[in-house]
Amino acid sequence: MASVDPFTMMDVLRQEVERAFDTVGADRWLPQWRRVAFLPGRGARQYPLVNIFEDDANLYVEALAPGVDPKSLDLSVMEGTLTIKGEKLGLAQVAADAFHRNERAAGRFVRAVELPTQVDANRVKADYRNGLLLVTLPKSEAAKPKQISVTVA
Repeated sequence: MASVDPFTMMDVLRQEVERAFDTVGADRWLPQWRRVAFLPGRGARQYPLVNIFEDDANLYVEALAPGVDPKSLDLSVMEGTLTIKGEKLGLAQVAADAFHRNERAAGRFVRAVELPTQVDANRVKADYRNGLLLVTLPKSEAAKPKQISVTVA
């Protein structure tokens, strides 16, 4: 009697649902259904993992992306969304049947992050150091806080 793996069946079903949504352009109205990472397994997370924080003048995005080829990184800012594209190279010299465990995935990835405030796309800067992508997004003048003086009568 053949054994049935319910997790494999659920993964096949997930892939079919994603394929169906891809054909109708669901990325505009159901972005959470799209698989935005190459990570394997059940319940893949988005990649790269990001931290977003701000000060008065800038918005900062730190993306954890070790092993990514810096030349493959492509960043764009459009309509309040930062898109990070790139490729993480794998271990090409190791045959697939030689692996005992392979948890460090490789391949192309795309991550779109909605920005909480308007930014000046023409002045965005990005640095990649020690597996960390640091993106500085200057706030647009309309998004910066305005100091209002109060007169006492």
